[in-house]
Amino acid sequence: MRVTETEMTEALRDWYDRHARTMPWRTGPAEKLAGARPDPYSVWLSEVMLQQTTVAAVKKYHDRFVALWPSVADLAAAEDSEVMAEWAGLGYYARARNLLKCARAVVADHGGRFPDTHDALIALPGIGPYTAAAIAAIAFDRPETVVDGNVERVMSRLFDVATPLPVAKPELTAHAARLTPRDRPGDHAQAVMDLGATICTPRNPACGICPLRDPCLARQRSTQGERPVKAPKKAKPQRRGFAYVGRRADGAWLMETRPDKGLLGGMLGFPGSDWTQAPEPAPPAPADWREAGEAVHVFTHFALTLTVMVAELPPNNPERGHFVAAEAFRPAALPTLMRKVHDVATPHLAVERPGAAG
Repeated sequence: MRVTETEMTEALRDWYDRHARTMPWRTGPAEKLAGARPDPYSVWLSEVMLQQTTVAAVKKYHDRFVALWPSVADLAAAEDSEVMAEWAGLGYYARARNLLKCARAVVADHGGRFPDTHDALIALPGIGPYTAAAIAAIAFDRPETVVDGNVERVMSRLFDVATPLPVAKPELTAHAARLTPRDRPGDHAQAVMDLGATICTPRNPACGICPLRDPCLARQRSTQGERPVKAPKKAKPQRRGFAYVGRRADGAWLMETRPDKGLLGGMLGFPGSDWTQAPEPAPPAPADWREAGEAVHVFTHFALTLTVMVAELPPNNPERGHFVAAEAFRPAALPTLMRKVHDVATPHLAVERPGAAG
């Protein structure tokens, strides 16, 4: 017997009502039934953080941001450097810069309240089509089609789509749109994402307990292990560079704030060279620089190997950068790449590190 799209949506919603994941930014089905409504600020914050990042990693960041800045107005008034430091470790630092721009636009242009439509949301800094649809659906119950990687995987199996990604994106979005209901679209969006995260997983999907197992074409045809089809990945280009880790006799570290534009923009880090296939050394101060090892990091579009140079520095002003006192230095506030550089350099520096850096 053919299962209709409406029946699929209802089966998925019933499953979600029983099995919805608990998340700090989510208003669950039982809470909604009791009259609670999602906090648009919390939903927006989580959606920005979740781009290219896992739920497990985001939870602690979300909770810390909300504790430090309980409202979008609080975040808008925050110092850029404080927000960037708290973002450290989440990666893709342009998101943090856009987070501040968006918060300030919401306060300046919308009286501190997030607009509730896709078109108004997408006009805000840093909000693209997916994030606008997710906020509109989840925070305001607008019938928007929300498609992330989990949703793509569910749709590719449910309808047995053999077209490779990313070419298949419009086809998968069209399938998702047909299943999106006007009633409780926010819960529906979260239900599909939960299904992909917990049952319709990339490997070894638990088809036997899936609420959509009967209409799933991939399960019927035994192709679920082959869906979604992904185009072969291109090898990442390799780049190299130098990073310079220097300390004064009093324990202060030589640091610099990277330019606002580009990778790690606006973040505090160690001075370095350009990142190219054949970088030129670029020491930030005259010193006896010596090699401590290499730090390797993989960005979205290339892999980077930094040769880490260390030196004990005189007290006079450096040619580049500025000194950060030992008691004010927090390795945890550095982006992941710079923490790797720090870890490579520290054993090779003669200066003892006073106290815990936090």
